Amino acid sequence: MTHDESNSLSKRAARYAHVTQAAVRVGAKAAASRYKSRDKKDSAIDPALLRSVLGGLKGPLMKIAQLLATVPDFLPADMATELMSLQANAPPMGWPFVRRRMAAELGADWQSRFKSFEPQAACAASLGQVHRATSHEGEALACKLQYADMASVVEADLTQLKILFGLLDRFDGAIQSAGAPFQEIAARLREELDYTREAKAMALYGEILAQTEGVHVPRPHLSLSTGRLLTMDWLDGEKMIDATSSRSQEERNRIAMNMFRLWYTPFYHYGVIHGDPHMGNYTVREDGSINLLDFGCIRIFKPQLIEAVILLFHALREEDKEKTHEAFRLWGFTTLTNELTDLLTQWAQFVYAPVLHDSTRPLHETNDTAKGRETAFKIHKELRRLGGIAIPPEFILIDRASIGLGSVFLRLGAEVNWFRLFNELVQDFDVEKLVTRQKKILGNHGLAGG
Repeated sequence: MTHDESNSLSKRAARYAHVTQAAVRVGAKAAASRYKSRDKKDSAIDPALLRSVLGGLKGPLMKIAQLLATVPDFLPADMATELMSLQANAPPMGWPFVRRRMAAELGADWQSRFKSFEPQAACAASLGQVHRATSHEGEALACKLQYADMASVVEADLTQLKILFGLLDRFDGAIQSAGAPFQEIAARLREELDYTREAKAMALYGEILAQTEGVHVPRPHLSLSTGRLLTMDWLDGEKMIDATSSRSQEERNRIAMNMFRLWYTPFYHYGVIHGDPHMGNYTVREDGSINLLDFGCIRIFKPQLIEAVILLFHALREEDKEKTHEAFRLWGFTTLTNELTDLLTQWAQFVYAPVLHDSTRPLHETNDTAKGRETAFKIHKELRRLGGIAIPPEFILIDRASIGLGSVFLRLGAEVNWFRLFNELVQDFDVEKLVTRQKKILGNHGLAGG
């Protein structure tokens, strides 16, 4: 790590000042609203104010806000609606800055290591930007270059995020967010800064999905990569958002099935999930196959967690309350009363709905955005009445991934027998075999288990 990119106290202090001012505005507004409210259980944080504050910050804190907004029941419905309107629109670094950054990663002669390198960024996001390049062998490359000072920015934002979570716990309290949820988000965001780990995760997915039809994973080019520069194959394809409107029903169904296998083959066969459902992380080829482009948020779970997820499916199918309670316990939920179990079951019935019925149907018949918000609102209200709940860290990305994938399917208007797709993946599930399989493949790529 070069000195100008270190997690320095001065750079964190500057970010603290920026974010603290925003947090104070939110906190003051919340306190005043709470004081005036006759119903002390009402949410006192102004959603529009929070959106304007976080939207102005850009960077990691905005990314976290978007993540939280995709998790039903984590935030009040009106707050989630406001935060979901945030868009990552970070301005790209200019060419002089890019040249300095590339020199810091690959050395002063970095340009000689490419046949060509496009000075204009192909795309930019909250943590970095991507440039097209060509190797001396003629291979099309994507060079993902992290913005400077991201370590300082992330640590500052996480510190202030904990303050905001404390405010949320104090003024709402349905979800105890300042504990395990905060630690989970912090761990995942720090991992996203480590492009060496992302290269390993990319290679891991390449092996996992090598025999999966309809899925493509780029190869990392390690000789042209560092901890803050990741060079990989450039994969051509149509933006996922465009494919949702430009393809026929049959093609959209094929895209949806390929997406399902891309997400859940790693999860059920290896205990690994892609935790960032942003549609910009995928492109679609002419034949409907999917390019997976980003591997910064890859979560590895203990095999017993996968066993609990499948147990919950069977419990819901059988309407077995005891088995449902046991599944949530294995997930890591503690202090489960009958009322809390019933509330979690309502959430599970919504999320699992597409795979519970053996029929071909549009997703909106069992699982749509309006219904999801209504379900989340009811659950959230009841959780506040019961004094809140502590959720296990694993819940965050599993729930986010499920809802994110469902959103893609809704946009595609896919009509698929989700029950059969799901059962094809889990019908031979054996937790001991998963333990062995996971240990072997993680060892192949130098990654640690959950």
